[in-house]
Amino acid sequence: MKTLLPFFLLFFPVLLFGQKIFSADYASGAEVKVYVVKYESQADLKVYKVRYGSLAQHNRGLWYFVKYASQADKKIYFVDNESQSDLKIFFVKYQSLAGWCNKSKMPLLY
Repeated sequence: MKTLLPFFLLFFPVLLFGQKIFSADYASGAEVKVYVVKYESQADLKVYKVRYGSLAQHNRGLWYFVKYASQADKKIYFVDNESQSDLKIFFVKYQSLAGWCNKSKMPLLY
């Protein structure tokens, strides 16, 4: 049990990582450049915008947009061209549809 405790404490913050997002005005102020695709099949991540910050937990595509950069877990910038993006997203209408399509891109939001 004692040997598992350091391992658990090391990875516990990753399990609680929220997805509070700030949309930056400039690419230089962002950590991730995002492109919104037209079709769900083109997305790396399907995103659902939640109404409350407490619902935006884990790296599952549940995003809560904050007003100030200091409140955010990640700062993103929406680009106009797909080729400029780090991550392609599609906004879904239902929370149950949110999630990763391309899991290799997950580290972008950790």
